[in-house]
Amino acid sequence: MADSRLLAVARRAAALRAGYRLPLAAGLGAVAGLGQAPWGLWPLSIAALAVVYALFTQSAGWRRAAVLGWATGTGYFALSLSWIVEPFLVDVARHGWMAPFALVGLSGGLALFWGAGFALARITGPRAVGFVAALTLAEAARTYLLTGFPWAQTGHALIDTAWLGWAALGGALVLSAVALSGASALWHILTGPRLSAGATFVVLAALYAGGAALTPLPNTPPDAPVVRLVQPNAPQHQKWDPAHVQTFFDRQITFTAAGADRPRPDLIVWPETAVPVLLHRAQPTFDAISQAAGAVPVVLGLQRSDGRRFYNSLVMLDQAGTVAAVYDKHHLVPFGEYIPFGDQLQRLGIGAFAARQGHGYSAGPGAQVIGLGDLGRALPLICYESVFPQDLRAATTRPDMLLLITNDAWFGQVSGPYQHLAQARLRSVEQGLPMIRVANTGISAMIDPAGRVIASLPLGQAGWRDVPLPAPLAPTLYARTGDMPAILLAVLALSVCLVRNRRRVPAR
Repeated sequence: MADSRLLAVARRAAALRAGYRLPLAAGLGAVAGLGQAPWGLWPLSIAALAVVYALFTQSAGWRRAAVLGWATGTGYFALSLSWIVEPFLVDVARHGWMAPFALVGLSGGLALFWGAGFALARITGPRAVGFVAALTLAEAARTYLLTGFPWAQTGHALIDTAWLGWAALGGALVLSAVALSGASALWHILTGPRLSAGATFVVLAALYAGGAALTPLPNTPPDAPVVRLVQPNAPQHQKWDPAHVQTFFDRQITFTAAGADRPRPDLIVWPETAVPVLLHRAQPTFDAISQAAGAVPVVLGLQRSDGRRFYNSLVMLDQAGTVAAVYDKHHLVPFGEYIPFGDQLQRLGIGAFAARQGHGYSAGPGAQVIGLGDLGRALPLICYESVFPQDLRAATTRPDMLLLITNDAWFGQVSGPYQHLAQARLRSVEQGLPMIRVANTGISAMIDPAGRVIASLPLGQAGWRDVPLPAPLAPTLYARTGDMPAILLAVLALSVCLVRNRRRVPAR
């Protein structure tokens, strides 16, 4: 019954006049966005994309296909990335007016990648293979071009399914290809010959079973080191308020010292910018933290300065409270953490846009692995860096774990923090590594190499939790090769489609 209804909807959509298709495409894109966290309605997402695929097959020429793709993408990103308005609502009086412009600009801008993907797919012929390959390449372009922004990829809708196992082989791009294949296959199952539809269904079921088979069993040794996650829950509008700063710091001290009647953890982790003083002035603060920790190493976030440059940093304190390692965030948020071309503007005398305290951060030298004593080696990540799979492969040494500190208070409480956590789970699967994730307002979590959340602290609650660290796996295929195999396969598929299409009738 549900299939027949979807078929009827799709046929009516395909028969609509061009002027009505664009609003419909935008609406379908928004429905497809419901596959993202926290909604997780992946079947609805695939069904919506199936109708979009039907519209694509009816598009007359690459220009109309491009507009169709842009409209679909605009609706998709407007819903998926609706959290982007949250940072502007922290201080509504000053920045609230920017919120709608940010949402419209971001969703419409990112939709250009989808428009290009639809156009490319139409040039190679309105076939499912070209559609999947072209949109997979569009997602790849969104990952790498202009510093990249791979948030809310179509494949992220499958993170809570058995298909997630395929990420260990091909990363998020393979998941996107699976989601898009499912959408186009659903349309052909409903409209194609029974034999062909049956074969398509068997292939999709096999992919699902294969993903489940690729998912490793939980593996946390009985003698695994224990990590304490500290979540102060400092709302962004209060975090730097002098009237509240000490309260949140004292809360972290209390959580660090808690549990006197139980064995001490092997590591304590605070979130991003948890210490309200600059590094060069922080030793008295570190002494207080070390005393509360009771000779347990502590990892925390704070800011540091070097001349006129300021950095968003992660610091490890050893058992004596001495700084043992420093990592500077290197993949910064454009306009949020730095102004593009800020150094060049400073040379021109436009000082307001230069990277200095109050006007942005400078980027660190790049990915680096730090030692955590008996726990092993960790790859530090600060907030936004966890959404870039390529950054995790940039370190010269393979770590034993991923260590993410973040302040998701900027993302509000509706969808942003949940999507950020989902991408962290995906990174663990891609690399075959556990992740220690500590967030200011949540969701702090321990994630195993299969992307399972072993333990967590809820969004919007202060607290602490001691959690054993799962064992890492051997390097996955994705950890060795990255996105290149998926990109090359997509290019090859498009090339074959283009050759076949030119042998028939050139696209208009």
